Amino acid sequence: MRLVSTTPPANKRFNRPANKSVIVDFIAKWGVLLTIIALIVVFSASMSSFRTISNMTTILRAVCIVTIIATGMTFSLAVNGIDLSVGSAATLANTVNMTFLVWFSFGSTAGGTLQAIFITIIISLAIAAVNSFLIVKLKIFDMLATLATMFMFEGVAMTYAGGGAINERMVRPDGLSAVGKVPAFLRTIGREPWIIIIMLFVVVLAFIFLTYTKHGRYMYAVGANAEAARLSGINVQKYRALAYVLSAVMASIGGILIGARVGNAQINSGSPYLIGSVAAAHIGISVAGIGRPNAFGTLAGAILIGILENGLIMASVPYYTVNIFKGLVLAIALALNYIRKK
Repeated sequence: MRLVSTTPPANKRFNRPANKSVIVDFIAKWGVLLTIIALIVVFSASMSSFRTISNMTTILRAVCIVTIIATGMTFSLAVNGIDLSVGSAATLANTVNMTFLVWFSFGSTAGGTLQAIFITIIISLAIAAVNSFLIVKLKIFDMLATLATMFMFEGVAMTYAGGGAINERMVRPDGLSAVGKVPAFLRTIGREPWIIIIMLFVVVLAFIFLTYTKHGRYMYAVGANAEAARLSGINVQKYRALAYVLSAVMASIGGILIGARVGNAQINSGSPYLIGSVAAAHIGISVAGIGRPNAFGTLAGAILIGILENGLIMASVPYYTVNIFKGLVLAIALALNYIRKK
């Protein structure tokens, strides 16, 4: 008896899905870079002032802090976590650093300024300790744990500052006048080119750490499959905790630069950077088809958001609608990553 194959010819079986897959993969791989190019072309064609050197420098300066904070978010994403407390951690760091400078006159010397920065970063380790304890030891879902600490750290910052901003010549909560000043050295690193150089240094350092060191590769292994990593001899708890330590340190550096840029500490000054850092880190996963959190992808994501925000503002779009577009960009990035994984 002759058997008749019911299998369709190869060209009918695979061509259409393959073509569809190629298109989806291309969009997922290069969509971010193509979007950046498209935004630059559209905004440059409609507004001649957009394509000036000074405006491009403004965009780079504007994305520096969010990129540094988002780099911290990249570490938590690398272990398949997320740190929603980075904005509040930046607020706390900004507040603590400014009080050392303004209330306690650490800024009177360059050494005192560096000491204030060092103490602020050390205090950020307490933030990491709280997050790591809740997530690693108590095994609370990271999104819920860092959501709780987000409010906690905001409250600590506001309580410590007495519920107000930290400015030069202010009256301290104890009734005394603040005699300290924000040093010129700190204000200098908050302006270009130094703030841009610091951003690039952080991004390169994070990229090298995640890509070329044993510890970075172990973090990726934990994020890919924690159980397989554990069976391979990797201390999963250690590397999950390390991710939140690095996230808190990056957030504190971002908070210090917020103060360096504006010269004071406002209430919840770091909170506006949360959505931008989340979006930049997630957008960066799909850049160039890397398919995992990475520092250069995060930088590209931050630049995309910066160009979009700058162009919309220059086009006189109301500032209060900008977050709508940020959220839309994040939703598209997440959708592309999800489709690509499927």
